[in-house]
Amino acid sequence: MATHRGEETYERILREAELCFARYGYDATGVAEICERAGVSKGAFYHHFPSKAAVFEALLSRWLEGLDAQLQQIRAQAGSAPAAILHMAGMIPVIFRIAEGRLPIFLEFWSKAIREPEVWHATISHFQRYRAFFSDLIRAGISAGDFQHVQPELAAQMLISLAVGLILQGLLEPNKKEDWETLTQEAVRLLMTSWGWKGDARD
Repeated sequence: MATHRGEETYERILREAELCFARYGYDATGVAEICERAGVSKGAFYHHFPSKAAVFEALLSRWLEGLDAQLQQIRAQAGSAPAAILHMAGMIPVIFRIAEGRLPIFLEFWSKAIREPEVWHATISHFQRYRAFFSDLIRAGISAGDFQHVQPELAAQMLISLAVGLILQGLLEPNKKEDWETLTQEAVRLLMTSWGWKGDARD
């Protein structure tokens, strides 16, 4: 019973924190505000989360869980590394949905990374995870002969930088008449060509 109540408290804190972040922003939201809205004491809050940053990190991880699962599924089902990367590039609408309405919160949170080590670790861990994922995928492409003369870590960093740039552009210009999915896939094709990929771009 106690465990069930603890899970309910945890979920209530997350739910109310998300609402507060969306309404007031990350910086303007305090632990006291979250506790009041969630109907919990500060002691209960700190029992589940060591800080406000930890709450945001839990929310960010939850938002990304579905994306992570889809990336793993695409990799498992794709016939080659280039096919997997192109398929993943087509997921840009899904990423837009995850980030829509949350971009200001993301930017506030990420700006904290410059000054606060705890926030830096929470922020960079996701980039490190995706960098490792794509580095491993690119290595598989090298082993299969799809990519040549490319450093996996550098190529993965380029891929992530491209994705983040396109995502920010799409979210900052929501009314721009762009087919972001097609644009992203074309940009990825150009990038993979620079890695020595000679396959049919339309496969």
